[in-house]
Amino acid sequence: MVNEFEIKKQICDIGKRIYNRGMVANNDGNISVKISENEFLCTPTGVSKGFMTPEFICKVDATGKVIQANAGFKPSSEIKMHMRVYKERPDVKSVVHAHPMYATAFAIAGIPLTQPIMPEAVIALGCVPIAKYGTPSTNEIPDAVSEYVQYFDAVLLENHGALTFSDSLLAAYNKMESVEFYAQLLYLSRQLGGPKELSDAQVQRLYEIRRQFGMTGKHPANLCPNNKDGKPSCHNCGGKNSCSGNCGGSANASEELVKNITAKVIKELGL
Repeated sequence: MVNEFEIKKQICDIGKRIYNRGMVANNDGNISVKISENEFLCTPTGVSKGFMTPEFICKVDATGKVIQANAGFKPSSEIKMHMRVYKERPDVKSVVHAHPMYATAFAIAGIPLTQPIMPEAVIALGCVPIAKYGTPSTNEIPDAVSEYVQYFDAVLLENHGALTFSDSLLAAYNKMESVEFYAQLLYLSRQLGGPKELSDAQVQRLYEIRRQFGMTGKHPANLCPNNKDGKPSCHNCGGKNSCSGNCGGSANASEELVKNITAKVIKELGL
């Protein structure tokens, strides 16, 4: 049986973690946990995630309607985004939204996290695409995120922040940490002349390790048709099309990959 009070304490603990790590400021960010098919615990709106106690936490149904909330508290205005993830990913049990500094900087710059620069990021995340900008508290963000939910466990939100989700609260939070660490390393390595990326063969070996570990969630190692066909990884082409089933196994896959990367570099250089 679910112990709601314990889960509320865990949500508060994760809230303190994201606040203490500088992943949110003021009242930013939100956290939710699925406790049954139609019951979800979530953080309230207008409250600092670093100072919550269990009585702050609200309970809502699958439509975001309040089931229970103490006086003075109401669910996060971003609950629609969380509910869309739960609806489209039955395996997801928790969603975390924050504004980690480096990851959000990449989201603001319009640069997805697709470069394979360290084994842990390749195994844990694969790629982190950017969902197009949407107005907070509207259906624009859920609609934008929906394009990627089936293919990734972490998404940057254009000019906004980051969203991670997994089969437990701790796992969803850990993915947020991984996204931020990945973004920070990528940023710093660019200041040092640019990262030395892992080769395709190295990426393929890491993907195989992930498969051997039986890791849960969505990831290019499991979804990319190029990988399944033993063809070059589409890890670097970025965005949904890299691993949504649309990159295909065409004879021009490698040529298209080079074209996409070249266009991205030219755009970033402003040429």
